[in-house]
Amino acid sequence: MVRTSGLHALFAPKPQRKTKSKLATSLARAINSSDHFESSSLSSLITEPLSTTTVLQTLRLIKPPSHALRFFDYLSTNANFSHNSHSFFLMLHLLAQSRNLNAARNFLFSIEKRSNGSVKLHPRFFNTLIASYADAGLLHEALNLFHTMKKMGVSPSLITFNTLLSILLKRGKTGMALDLFHEMRATYGVTPDSYTFNILINGFCKNSMVSEAFRVFKDMECVPDLVTYNTIIDGLCRAGKVKTAHNVLNGMLKKDVNPNVVSYTTLVRGYCMKHEVDKALGVFNELVSTRGMKPNAVTFNTLIKGLSEAGRLDEIKEVLRTGSFAPDACTFNVLIKAHCDGGDVDAAVKVFREMVRPDSTSYSVLIRALCLRREFERAERMFEELYEKEVLLEKDGSKPLAAAYNPMFEYLCANGKTRRAERVFRQLMKIGAQDPPSYRTLITGHCKEGGFKSGYELLVLMLRREFVPDFETYELLIDGLLKTGEALLAHDVLLRMLRSSYLPVAEIFHCVLGELVRRGFAKECFELVTVMLEKRIRLKIDLSTDVVRLLFSSGQKEKAFVVVRLVYENGYLVKMEELIDFLCEKRKLVDSAHRLVVFCLENNQTVDISSCNRVIEGLCKGKRHSEAFGLYNELVEIGKNQQELSCIVVLRNALEAAGKLEEVRFLSKRMAMSDDCYGLKQGISS
Repeated sequence: MVRTSGLHALFAPKPQRKTKSKLATSLARAINSSDHFESSSLSSLITEPLSTTTVLQTLRLIKPPSHALRFFDYLSTNANFSHNSHSFFLMLHLLAQSRNLNAARNFLFSIEKRSNGSVKLHPRFFNTLIASYADAGLLHEALNLFHTMKKMGVSPSLITFNTLLSILLKRGKTGMALDLFHEMRATYGVTPDSYTFNILINGFCKNSMVSEAFRVFKDMECVPDLVTYNTIIDGLCRAGKVKTAHNVLNGMLKKDVNPNVVSYTTLVRGYCMKHEVDKALGVFNELVSTRGMKPNAVTFNTLIKGLSEAGRLDEIKEVLRTGSFAPDACTFNVLIKAHCDGGDVDAAVKVFREMVRPDSTSYSVLIRALCLRREFERAERMFEELYEKEVLLEKDGSKPLAAAYNPMFEYLCANGKTRRAERVFRQLMKIGAQDPPSYRTLITGHCKEGGFKSGYELLVLMLRREFVPDFETYELLIDGLLKTGEALLAHDVLLRMLRSSYLPVAEIFHCVLGELVRRGFAKECFELVTVMLEKRIRLKIDLSTDVVRLLFSSGQKEKAFVVVRLVYENGYLVKMEELIDFLCEKRKLVDSAHRLVVFCLENNQTVDISSCNRVIEGLCKGKRHSEAFGLYNELVEIGKNQQELSCIVVLRNALEAAGKLEEVRFLSKRMAMSDDCYGLKQGISS
C-alpha cells in the first residue's frame, strides 16, 4: 500500500550519526531550562566560533520552536555566525513540523533578507512547508504557497507535485489532481516516478474511480513495482472487484514480481468484505502452504475479523494455531466489536479490560455500543478516561474515526456538557481526524449553552478545513451572536455564509446591519450595505439613513455619499431632510449637507425648502458665500418662491459683509421683483 501520511519524512534533514557534542547539549540545556533565556547565559558557553554541525545539533535539541528561532537569530547578531542553507532549512523544518505554520511561512519569506541574499529559495524550502500544510489538512494554504512559489520563479520539483497530488486526492479533488499532473509534465517537464503513479492509483481507488486507476496502472511510463501492484489490488478489492484483483496477483508472478504478505492479506480482506470467507481461507492457506510465507499480524487480524463477522467464532482458534501469532490490540478490537455486534456489551467490556493498552478503536467501539444501549453514564466514564489518558494522541495507535464518537458528542451537547465534548474533539483535530457532522453538533451545543463565541471559533476552523456548515448552523450562530452583542462576529458569520453560497432572508441582513449601526461599526456597515445592494436585498429607509448618518459621524464622508448614490440607483431612499438637518447641526458638516441638496437637485429628488434654508444659512455662517449664493440661485431658477426662502436676508447680509457687491445688487433686484409680484398678487386678491 502507498503510505500517504507522514510527508515530513520526505523532507526531514537526515539524522546525524555522530553523537551530539557537549557544547550543543549545554547550549540546548541552557535554552530549554528557561522560558526567557538570557543572551549572557549563552555568551559564557560560546568561547570560540561555532561550527555548522554544532549549530544544527543545538537547534535539534531545543524543545520549543520559538526558542530555537530566538537562538537562530541570536547567532546572527551576537555570535558572529553566518547561517547557510542547511541551518535555514532546519529552522524552517522545525517550525513547520511543530505546526507553527504562520511562523514558518514568515520565516520562509524572510530567508533571502536574513541571509543578505546568500541563501536562495530552493524548492525543498517550499516543499517542507507545503508538506506541513498537507499534514494539517490545509489544502487552500498548500495550493496558495505552490502558486506563490511559481510566481517567485522557483520551479516545483517532483516532491512538490507528489505532495500536492496526495493532498488533492485525499480531499477528493480528482479533477484538480489530473490538471496538476498535466501541468507537472507539460509545463515543467517533470518526469513522474513510481511513487507519483502509486499516489494517483491509490487516490483514484479511494475516490471510487477504479477504472481511472486501472487506466493509469496500464499506461505507466515506468515499470510497476510491488507497491504499485499492491495499490491496484487494494483499490480493486475496495471496489468489490476481488476476482480481477486476484488475476492481477497471478499476473505479477508472470512478470517476475513476487507478491508479498501484503498482496495476499489484501486479497483476504477483499474476500472477507464480500463475505466470501471460504475463499479468504483459501488465499490464507495458499500464502502459508503454497508460497511458504509467514502471515503477519494484519493477515491474522483481517481473517479473524472476517470470521467473527460471519459468526464463525469457533474457527478463530484454528487460525491462531497456524502460526506463533500473539493477539495484539487489533485482535482484541475485532473481538470487542464482534461481542458488541452480537449485543453482548458486558463480554466486550471484559475483553477490553484484559487489554494491556487499549487504543482509540477499543474505546470508540465500546463507547458507541454503550450509547446505542443508552448506557450514557458508563459511556461518559470511558469518554473521560479516553481524554485523560490522551489515547487519541498516541502516535503508535490506530487512527481514530471521528464519526465513531458522534453519539457521545450528541449526548454531551444535549446535556449541557459541550466543553467536555470539545476537549476530545480538539484532540481528534490535532491528528487530522474530523467529521463535518461533529462540527455542527458542537456548534449547536455551544449555542444552546450560550457559548456563541466558542461556536464561532469552531465555525472558522470548520471552514478553514474546507467543510461547509449547513444553513441552519449559520442562522443559529448569527442569531445568538446578535443577542449577546457580538455584532462584528455576526457580520463575519454572515459574510462567510454568503461565501458558502447561502442567501439568508432579508430580515437577517437587517438585524445584523441594525446591530452594527447601534454599536457604531461604520466600516462594517458600509461593507454590508454594498453587499446587500449587490445581492438585491431590500433596504429599509430607516436603516439606510442610519448608516449614512453613522458614516458622516465617523468622518467617512465619501463612503456616505457612495451609499446615498447606490441606494438611489437601486430604487431605494434615505430620509434626506433628516440627514440634511443632522449635518447642519454639525457645523463642520455643512459642506456635506450642501452636497446632499445638490445631489437631490441633480437627480430630480424633492427636498424640503426649510432644509434648503438651513443649508444656505449654514454656508453663510461658515463664510462659504459663493456656495450659498449659487445654491440660492439654483433654487430660484427651478421655481422656488423667494418668500419661502427665509434665508434671503441672512444671505444678503453675509454677501455685504464679504464685500461681494455685485451679488448683493443681483440679490436686491430679485428681492424687489419678488416684492412687486407679491404686492400685485395681494392687490388682485383683495
